[in-house]
Amino acid sequence: MRFADFLRTTVMASAGAASVLAALTVAGASGNGNDLIVPVAAGWWIVAALFGIWLGRRAETSPPIASLLATARTQASLPEVNPARTMLNRLWPLLISTVGACALAFVVPQVPAVATGFAIIWSLAWRRQASAVRAIEQRDGARFYVDKTSPLKPIRLVRTPGFRSNLFEMNGASGHSRRARPRA
Repeated sequence: MRFADFLRTTVMASAGAASVLAALTVAGASGNGNDLIVPVAAGWWIVAALFGIWLGRRAETSPPIASLLATARTQASLPEVNPARTMLNRLWPLLISTVGACALAFVVPQVPAVATGFAIIWSLAWRRQASAVRAIEQRDGARFYVDKTSPLKPIRLVRTPGFRSNLFEMNGASGHSRRARPRA
C-alpha cells in the first residue's frame, strides 16, 4: 500500500472512529440519565480539535515521518500490495481501543467521550501528512510503500522508482531567467 494512501486512510479511520464514539457517548449518557457528561465531553472535544489543528498546522512532514522517509529501503520492483492486511496490521490499536470504548459506552459513557477526543486529535494532527509525502514523491521521483512487518514492530517503508515531476521547471521557473532583448 502506498504510504500516502495509508496516511489518508488513517486520518479517515480516526475521524470515523471519533464520530462513532461521539454518537455512542451521547446515546450512553442519555440512557444513563447523567446530564453533565455531554457538555463536559463536548468541551473536551473542542479542546481536542483545537489541539489537533494546532499540531497539524504545518504543510511539511512531521519529524517522525521525515525520518521514516529518509530510512526507507530502496527497491527496484514494486512490493506486494495488500491494503486490507496493511491497514489491519498497522491500525489494530485504533480498532481495539474503538471497540473497547464502544463496549463500555452504555455502562461508563465517559470512556468513549475521552477516546473521542484522542481520535479527533489524531485525525486533525495527521491531516496534511499525505499531501506532504506526495509532494516529496513528486519532487524526488519516487514512491513510498508500507513494508510488510510484524504488527508489534515499527513501521518500515520501501522506496521505489517513480516519475519525476518537472513542475518547477515549467514556464521558466527553474531559476534561469531569460534576458529581455531590446527591440530594434
